Amino acid sequence: MRIDKFLKVSRIIKRRTVAKEACDRERVSLNGRVCKAGAEVGVGDVIEVRFGSGPFRARVLSLKESPRKEEAADMYEVVE
Repeated sequence: MRIDKFLKVSRIIKRRTVAKEACDRERVSLNGRVCKAGAEVGVGDVIEVRFGSGPFRARVLSLKESPRKEEAADMYEVVE
């Protein structure tokens, strides 16, 4: 699954276009490396998104194409 789509379906970022912009501006890292919007995400990968308030790190637990709102938070765990 593409990282911009994962950020959207997991509800880390609300819209896919915003997720793509964050990737284009090098604010998203996958396993410690800056990535493009088309980078493939796998289970166990660590994603870091740098927002205005500080970095947000999460480990991917599952990949679902269209999870319900209640299932979205189960797709990742926050890493500190």
